[in-house]
Amino acid sequence: MEITKFLIPTDYSKVADCAVNHAVKLAQTLNGEIVLLHVIAKEKDVEENKKKLLKITADLSKAHNIKADFIVRVGNIFDDIGKVATEINAQLIFMGTHGAKGFQHITGSYALKVITNSKVPFIVVQQRNIRNGYAKIVLPLELAKETKQKIALTIHMAKYFNSKVYVFSPLETDEYLKNTAVRNLNYTKSEMNIHKIVFETEHAEKPGNFVKQLLQYSSRIDADLITMLNIQDIGLTEFIAGPEEQQIITNETQIPVLCINPVNVTLSKNVIFT
Repeated sequence: MEITKFLIPTDYSKVADCAVNHAVKLAQTLNGEIVLLHVIAKEKDVEENKKKLLKITADLSKAHNIKADFIVRVGNIFDDIGKVATEINAQLIFMGTHGAKGFQHITGSYALKVITNSKVPFIVVQQRNIRNGYAKIVLPLELAKETKQKIALTIHMAKYFNSKVYVFSPLETDEYLKNTAVRNLNYTKSEMNIHKIVFETEHAEKPGNFVKQLLQYSSRIDADLITMLNIQDIGLTEFIAGPEEQQIITNETQIPVLCINPVNVTLSKNVIFT
């Protein structure tokens, strides 16, 4: 039987440790394996980092009764995180971000570049530790057809954590967009009912400022996870465009964010849980 693997890039920082904690929790739930990845610039630093990671993974394995391994790769985070995830057939990448600003770390803007170069979905975390799994998942509904892939991943996550899904949809005044939003919402309700997922729906209170309203809603219900769709053709989803592109993954409440690239993700090969 194929092992469920989770890849965690680490720079030995506190937010990277937080990402490890999230991955450990999921690995325990699914009897999976975690793999730590450290990307370095110079070959001469390989052995030193291997020794460091050997101890870290041994301690994690002993403390949490899970299988833990590591990889040291000479290269850069933008190319190699996604490549390594594909090579080891990881189902999910857990990555810490230092917010919108940082020094020699994976910041919010860098995180988006890393995510775009991956075929494997990400859970991006800040310094907020995982609680009792992901009990409350916020599913914002985009108008794009690729949203169906995000719905499927959300359902998989909800099944394994017995989560309640909070569907949040935009308020549209344009008739065509309004009809599209209604169709997407009806499809989502149908899928939730088919898979027996507990859910509730909420609309934005006003047109526009969808990201701000989404984050306010997520904070108000004390969400454990927000799902985000990254459409590469236009860089990001239509409601995360421009200067707002980092607001979701670097949200002030530090709610973890599940990110996927629908152009690249093939659910039959890289579904998170089997």
